[in-house]
Amino acid sequence: MPRGVGFSMATVRAHIVLPETLAREIDLLVGPRGRSAFLVETAQNEIRRRKLLAFLEDDEPAWKDENHPDIAEIGAAQWVHNLRRERSPRQQQREEWAAENDRS
Repeated sequence: MPRGVGFSMATVRAHIVLPETLAREIDLLVGPRGRSAFLVETAQNEIRRRKLLAFLEDDEPAWKDENHPDIAEIGAAQWVHNLRRERSPRQQQREEWAAENDRS
């Protein structure tokens, strides 16, 4: 495992060739000891981006009613209505704070 790279998974050593100017730019950003971690992070981001693009270009619908029986049962409009009526913990805190300050 390359030094300074915080991997918790098995690693494979790979020999890659970089243009000298690119290696210098990476080193300026992360230092020569941070090069591997930088390249791993960059590759992971690119893989994630390409998977997302493939997903977005897929004709198969992402939403299937059978995966969300609770919503299918009451209907999407009612589910959204119920969701909008819920108060988040932050909203509850703000309401409590406002009520306390109104009494003062």
